[in-house]
Amino acid sequence: MKIKFKKLNDRARMPAYGSPYSAGADLYNAEVESVTLKSGESYLFHTGIAMEIPEGYVGLIYARSGLASKKGLAPANKVGVVDADYRGEIMVCLHNHSKNEQTVDPGERIAQMVIAPFLTAEYEETDTLSDTVRGEGGFGSTGKN
Repeated sequence: MKIKFKKLNDRARMPAYGSPYSAGADLYNAEVESVTLKSGESYLFHTGIAMEIPEGYVGLIYARSGLASKKGLAPANKVGVVDADYRGEIMVCLHNHSKNEQTVDPGERIAQMVIAPFLTAEYEETDTLSDTVRGEGGFGSTGKN
């Protein structure tokens, strides 16, 4: 699959896979200067790219495991969604979950994007739903205490 992308400034970098079997392509910080986030702070980072995701697919933006585990930086919305009809700049809002200030430098890998197919459901209102063993149990109801 080929994904067309457009560089919006000279700091933009092409998304890149870290290994041949990586599911997510790294997205890079295209800010002019380093950004320091205090504990509990969020910042909306520019990637400097726009892309053309094919119809029937979505770009899902996830945390990079190293950045999240070492610096406590992860997308503020947990998983970003880039729809196939969006043509604006890809942005990543990182949140500092750590207790320390964290600095993100220009060109640093800030997130990863997975391109995935999706189904569009047709929702139908009803007064009844089928019965299951689980029923209405949620939030840990299937686990053992």
